[in-house]
Amino acid sequence: MHAKIAIVGAGHVGSHVGRALAAGNVCDEIVLIDKLPEKAAAQAMDIADALSFPPSDTRVRAGDYADCADADITVIAIGKAREPGQTRLDLLGDSVHMAHELAGQLRAGGVGGLLVSITNPCDIIAGCLRELLGMDRLRAFGTGTLLDTARLIRVLSEHTGAPRQDIEACVLGEHGDSSMIPVSALCVAGKPAPEAPGFDPGQALERTHGIGMDIIEGKGSTEFGIGQATAWLCRAILNDAKALLPLSVGLKGEYGLSGINCGVPCVVGRRGIERIVELPLTEPEREALLASAAVLEKHTRLANQILAGL
Repeated sequence: MHAKIAIVGAGHVGSHVGRALAAGNVCDEIVLIDKLPEKAAAQAMDIADALSFPPSDTRVRAGDYADCADADITVIAIGKAREPGQTRLDLLGDSVHMAHELAGQLRAGGVGGLLVSITNPCDIIAGCLRELLGMDRLRAFGTGTLLDTARLIRVLSEHTGAPRQDIEACVLGEHGDSSMIPVSALCVAGKPAPEAPGFDPGQALERTHGIGMDIIEGKGSTEFGIGQATAWLCRAILNDAKALLPLSVGLKGEYGLSGINCGVPCVVGRRGIERIVELPLTEPEREALLASAAVLEKHTRLANQILAGL
């Protein structure tokens, strides 16, 4: 079956999502869309050049918003990059305005498949786009804590010496500085994480929170990690893999939370999010998740106030 992915936003992140999709032969067609058409065209040509060695039949091209109508997945990667010292939440105002403008463009032709939002602050913007486009919460969601989880797995591997493939871990809550680690759900080499030599939950969380800013201060933006994480998510969707991944979904009572998008474990397949998994958290873990949710609730209200004025 022909599989098409549209990427809205052909900057650092969007282009690396496209590159990762192409390199992994995830889909048959990749369409890059940008408010600067010449930029989308240049990025598409650059990615296409990379598909001769080894040879690939993936088609990469520039397009427009109408391409989202028949795309299996539309990835939203618009927005400004963080500056050194900025949190993702500092991007809220600009990103809400951009999301509002984009939703107007997308409503004309519609979004025919699933919508996956990367734009920061990820949880809030994923929720805004879902509401603005009138999409179901299980078909429009954010990458959430998927990148945070990738970083945690790397940190745990470095701290314990275990190969990444032997680590089961996830990060929950905000894609940002209030996220938390459910230590009770972590496994390293088949054993509970606290039994692994070198495991320190406080250090693991601090390092996981700090990696993004270290990258920004060193090179100006993060791109490779989120590109690969998004491509992995898209592969799981198109292959109907029923993969368990931490994604930012609109909650309706799960974990005792409602009215916000929040990173939680989700079973994902061809239809989108098929099931939200509620981990049996300890009381301190539950309190940490609620604290992160409070940050998201505050900034969701701010986003709604901005939208009400547009």
